[in-house]
Amino acid sequence: MLLENALSHYYERLGPAMRRLFPETADDSGSAFSPGIQLPEPTPALRAYFAASDLAHLPLRAHRGRNLALLDLMRNPATMTTKTFASLVIVARAVRFIQDTGERVTIVTPSSANKAVALRDAVLRAITHGLVTAQQLNVVVVVPEAAVPKMRESELSTDPELRARNPVAVYAGDEPGTVKDLAQGVVEEHGRHIRKAVGTNLWYTLQLENYLAADVVRAFAEAEFFAPAADTPRLHVHAVSSAYGLLGHARGRALLEEEQPGRGPAPRYFLVQHLGAPDMVLSLHHGSPGPEHAPSYVYDPDSGLYGQQQDERFPALTHDPHEVLDGTFYTRKPVTSPRMNEIIRAQGGGLVVSLHECLERYPLVRAVLGEAGVALPADPRAVREWSLVMAMTGVLNAIDRGLVDERDILVHGSGSYAAGDYVPLSVRDMWPVEDRASLGDVVVKASGL
Repeated sequence: MLLENALSHYYERLGPAMRRLFPETADDSGSAFSPGIQLPEPTPALRAYFAASDLAHLPLRAHRGRNLALLDLMRNPATMTTKTFASLVIVARAVRFIQDTGERVTIVTPSSANKAVALRDAVLRAITHGLVTAQQLNVVVVVPEAAVPKMRESELSTDPELRARNPVAVYAGDEPGTVKDLAQGVVEEHGRHIRKAVGTNLWYTLQLENYLAADVVRAFAEAEFFAPAADTPRLHVHAVSSAYGLLGHARGRALLEEEQPGRGPAPRYFLVQHLGAPDMVLSLHHGSPGPEHAPSYVYDPDSGLYGQQQDERFPALTHDPHEVLDGTFYTRKPVTSPRMNEIIRAQGGGLVVSLHECLERYPLVRAVLGEAGVALPADPRAVREWSLVMAMTGVLNAIDRGLVDERDILVHGSGSYAAGDYVPLSVRDMWPVEDRASLGDVVVKASGL
């Protein structure tokens, strides 16, 4: 089942959903700026802008009596991740503000890569489809150095004017999460001054509700096109850093339940994380993300691997107990943990996967996804985004270990791309930053000051 242009399909429902998520704000006091939650009037140009929001429901091969399916949210070739959905809605809100006020907006956001790529693509789409001009809307992103291989070339980097207005800043510090503090701090320090000097509003978009607003369409599409049986609970599996997508689905399901109570069993959720950032799984099952709750690994000189048998929710074997399987999943102590814990403790669970496990499962995962039309490279060394492989490995591990009881399982395909799927952004097209001052210089220049 393919749903083309899902955001246009559910456009009339997005406004009410956002009004329920947070009250509209129009505070222009620097760091508190928000363009509001109004979306542009539906026009052919807006529909073309939203055309990157296709999704698909794809049945997969069953595993040990479980019926598996994939919710493919990766169909925009310019991003190949689900971040397209939220980014299109975020930028659409900025477009409406610009159309109503004539004021300019500079989006400032930290990212581990995928949000940055998707916001840059959404800004480019808004300009390309004539919703705004390049002088009215731009985006500044700051990413950790580990994200550099995931940043991709587009007209924002090849066109000289767009390149100057839409810089990619790179932070080389030891803690990747510092990019969040840098971006928020710069907006707080420079927002009021830039607005008064050149009439540009700085918008720090890394707010949970900004992402939930688009992810509700997952639940809307499920209910309309591939609903579970009325008496069968469905398990939703997602490789997560902060679990925005599952929270959005849960919110969408709650809205549907308000409209039509008694829709059947509540959805259940299962998180998949990696050893480099297992905080949500630790918090869920131990009440705290503290590393002391993780199992201790022992090196086996015969195999060259580290192993543990204490906790079946962690990998039995790994190349390195401290490995970072994918730098996209970098958030420690995510603010979403309390909300997800409340949902999942009664409706699901979670586990952690290792690179060793993903490589062991890779031939099977590639075969299963290939049968559904989702291609993975033959050589796993070409994979640049591991979300989908992590989710598939996690659910297969969970089934084999007896950690899930559900027979109906939907894997949320939130991201998958490999070398050759995109042209990497050149280092010469990035701006190195060390602190707030250097990032502030980049933001000030891009804002036209």
